[in-house]
Amino acid sequence: MTTHTTEIVLRGAGAVCALSSAVLHLILVPAHLEEKPYIGILFLIGGLALVGVTVGLIHHNPAPAWLAGTLISIGMIVGFTLSRTIGLPGGYKENGWEPPYGLLSMIAEIAFVLAFAAWLNVRPARTPASPLRPRVSARR
Repeated sequence: MTTHTTEIVLRGAGAVCALSSAVLHLILVPAHLEEKPYIGILFLIGGLALVGVTVGLIHHNPAPAWLAGTLISIGMIVGFTLSRTIGLPGGYKENGWEPPYGLLSMIAEIAFVLAFAAWLNVRPARTPASPLRPRVSARR
């Protein structure tokens, strides 16, 4: 498989992971808005941001989307872990994995981060633009 093909496959995998996590979080927004409104708002913001990441991965310059998606995914992984261990502000503490949503979202988020790491190793090298040379006038 060529480097270009591998990059396209990784971008596609990242887009599927981001969209999966987005859908899973957006499905849970209404329930979390009722239970703990700030969690519901975070799910809404994260879900919509991941939809944007999905779109960004499809375009020609995916680097900002990869970075945003990785930061969002890591934040969601940390939030999920904290909500099941020490708890979150406002006494929000869950028990278990919230089947099937918790497990599926963790798989999507971890897979996104792994796809990003793989993409970093296969993306085409970008040659920095040569510095602009000052124009020298032919007149003296």
